[in-house]
Amino acid sequence: MAAGDPRPPLEALTPRQIVAELDRHVIGQGAAKRALAIALRNRWRRQRLDPALAEEIVPKNILLIGPTGVGKTELARRLARLARAPFLKVEASKFTEVGYVGRDCESMIRDLTEAAAAMVRDERRQAVEAIARQRAEERLLALLVPATAGFGPASTHGAEELTATREKMREKLRAGALEAREVEIEVEENAAPSLEMIGPQGVEEVGLNLKEMMPGLFSRRRRQKVTVAEARTVLESEEAEALIDRQQVARDARARVEQTGIVFLDEIDKVAGREHGQGPDVSREGVQRDLLPIVEGTTVATKHGPVRTDHILFIAAGAFHVARPSDLIPELQGRFPIRVELEPLHEEDLARILTEPENSLTRQYAALLGAEGVGLTFAPDAIAELAKLAAEVNRATENIGARRLATLLERLLEEVSFNAPEMQGVELTVDAGYVRRALGDLASDQDLSRYVL
Repeated sequence: MAAGDPRPPLEALTPRQIVAELDRHVIGQGAAKRALAIALRNRWRRQRLDPALAEEIVPKNILLIGPTGVGKTELARRLARLARAPFLKVEASKFTEVGYVGRDCESMIRDLTEAAAAMVRDERRQAVEAIARQRAEERLLALLVPATAGFGPASTHGAEELTATREKMREKLRAGALEAREVEIEVEENAAPSLEMIGPQGVEEVGLNLKEMMPGLFSRRRRQKVTVAEARTVLESEEAEALIDRQQVARDARARVEQTGIVFLDEIDKVAGREHGQGPDVSREGVQRDLLPIVEGTTVATKHGPVRTDHILFIAAGAFHVARPSDLIPELQGRFPIRVELEPLHEEDLARILTEPENSLTRQYAALLGAEGVGLTFAPDAIAELAKLAAEVNRATENIGARRLATLLERLLEEVSFNAPEMQGVELTVDAGYVRRALGDLASDQDLSRYVL
């Protein structure tokens, strides 16, 4: 990709390859994965069209319908990571509270732009890391061996001696022999005030960066003694910031949001409904009306500049236990043409979730206890028993999907986790009997399981 290209390095993965990547982290939900894979591939296709035609092609927003804990959020998050695109998860219910409009709906685009700017800055820092490190090293050497330290103009070979001494010091610096030595550096104090504005939509942060607009007015520097190791970190950060063009970062961030941004709008069912009077739900349709122009395409003012939302991909999700997608206002329904119903998780799915994903729960717990020197292994019958108990508790109480597994595992390993520091070198194998002894009574007592599991 050419230098300065604002587009992220979107890999040309086929839909089948995208689904395979999602399979590594989320079990099942084939229909949802196919819809998301097509949406991501369409972005790749659009980037290769004539600009005039590409401008007319808007993303086909997706509505994921399914109970909690089946993978809706994880699918969207993994898709964004795969595309290396700016991603924001926001609950629609944040925009309404007890009948009053909450946050301004445009704030989601401002937050998304901040996320994009952070991505771009990180990439720029990595690109200039070598130069920043080299410059920081020179500044460190100047602190360790100042030019006035016996190398004045009266000395004929002053400059040569200074250079030779600094080169010797450079060798020690690179060898790590000077990490604990103290030097005095100037550090910047952030004295820029943060402003908030109370508007018709509530309290919103003013999109102004006074520190950037008036450099020097709010910045104060003070001298502080730190170790060489700490000074290196500060100086490298300062040099990297000096090498980064802030205006270019803002331009790239806006371009990324506009062309590849993804907003995951969770709990959309909580604002579904049409008002026919007054009451605590009076703001639901109002929130939908506020969301509509953003999803349709508008321009939002951010502190990085105006951002168009026409080509942002919106993925909405909700359980829709009480409300239905048809309870959304027609205009908003029309902006989510692709609807996918996610399947509830069965016992077999729960067993696979425990072991198959790359960072499955069983691997996570084994790694955590491994840090204490405790070996943890789950026998196949323990996995089956955990999945069976999770399915039973979900049926008997509230169905929270795969999240039930985390509750069961935390309870199962509570004693081991507490005593792990005194169990160094112990190899523990969890089998079905161990699971039944620890969780059987809790799972069979519905009153207890409601509170504990």
